[in-house]
Parts: sequence; C-alpha cells; structure tokens
Amino acid sequence: MVHDPKPVVATRKSIKINVQKGNLYHWCACGRSQNQPFCDGSHKDTGFKPVAYTPEHDQLVGFCGCKYTKTAPLCDGAHKCLPENV
Repeated sequence: MVHDPKPVVATRKSIKINVQKGNLYHWCACGRSQNQPFCDGSHKDTGFKPVAYTPEHDQLVGFCGCKYTKTAPLCDGAHKCLPENV
C-alpha cells in the first residue's frame, strides 16, 4: 500500500465513549479502522500510528472522528471546517 499523507474521514462528528480512569486506549489516526474511534491495525503500511490515551478520570470523552483534530485524540471541532471533498 502506498503511504497516503491524509487520513480517511471516518465520520464528521465526535465519537463519544465512556472511558475508565487508568485504562489505555489507542485512537485510530488513519481513519481506516472498522472499530472507530479505536485502532484495529488497519494503518499498517500507511505511515500512520495510533495515538495512546489514558484518561485521568472515568468520564465521557469525545474522540475525533474526522481525524483532522489538532488535539488528538480528542475532538476539537475540526470536522465543522472540513471541505466536503475531504
């Protein structure tokens, strides 16, 4: 597979997940995972790597679904500004 420098937009909204304090989560940065927002290994040979996330509290978290956040793995609203052809 040829490296694509742009991630695939999995969804144009945040993906809300109840996370547990101290658990390790791996957020999919490439957008190819079938287990969004988490990594399933689909990034192999793409140049992307999952982002590790360990919450400090049990809480509801909005993970980025568009993969264009500047605050990975959390949603920063970037999906609201993406052009339709991305």
